[in-house]
Amino acid sequence: MDCPIPVVFGPTAVGKTAIGIEVARRIDGEIISADSRAFFVGLDVVTDKPSEAERRGIPHHLIDCVPLCGAYDAMAFRTDVSRLVPEIRDRGRVPILVGGGTLYLGAVLHGIFDGAAKSEALRASMARSPVAELHRRLTTVDPPAAAAIHPNDRLRITRALEVFETTGRPISAWQAEAEPLPLSTFVVGLRRARDDHRAAIAARVRRMIEHGLVDEVGRLREAGLGPACQAYRTIGVPEAVRRLDGQTTEQEMAQEIVHRTWGLARRQTAWFRREKTVCWWDVTGREAGEVADEVVAAWRRRCEEER
Repeated sequence: MDCPIPVVFGPTAVGKTAIGIEVARRIDGEIISADSRAFFVGLDVVTDKPSEAERRGIPHHLIDCVPLCGAYDAMAFRTDVSRLVPEIRDRGRVPILVGGGTLYLGAVLHGIFDGAAKSEALRASMARSPVAELHRRLTTVDPPAAAAIHPNDRLRITRALEVFETTGRPISAWQAEAEPLPLSTFVVGLRRARDDHRAAIAARVRRMIEHGLVDEVGRLREAGLGPACQAYRTIGVPEAVRRLDGQTTEQEMAQEIVHRTWGLARRQTAWFRREKTVCWWDVTGREAGEVADEVVAAWRRRCEEER
């Protein structure tokens, strides 16, 4: 019987990448990325994508797998994970899911509803309404979905209302019937002390700027990246565009990116806290290798229990 698949998740800038790589080194693993923006080709600096050197020879999957202005969704991710897990195991290695993309992780751990047809007319109509009004409407027709979706998340609010309008049934009801992938998992959650986490976010934003964030976004804009592209919604892209256009200073750009990244981290943390079968590690001030040793030891104990 195969050991459970390690799933390493946590909010942005918590240290998932380094710890995931260290875990993979110790158990002969291959990493399946669940970073919702690392899928896109070209978003290297703006997503703090691990370089080839940082990956240290560990195979990574679902990084740079979608064209810059292509589209990727949770159902596609679920399908890719279903394909990759047996392929990795057939090579005698351990698949490890690492990332913070809650929508994508949810598609694997809980299942996903993707049955309602899209309605461009409905979407166009909702695009003309303020997001606060849409969220109030969702609260009326689907309170559980409204409680689970951030009030400023226009994309997910629109989808939930679209499902209700096209099926006559709340998306939360459909999602309750969804099934997780038939995989045994060992879920590891990473967290940091609040001040330490905020400092890590600020440091990462400084590093991104020093490594050419604005120049990268400028090149990508010339290559066709614009507001109609899914990748354009990546934190750091709109801010860099405004910097390129002379609408903000570098300091204002950095502050806005930090602010939006911290908001994302808080939303991710709220989602992770609802998970019931998580082994939590506080990684504040700790080396990635030290945490990885503990994670691997706990994973091996779980393997023995399930045999």
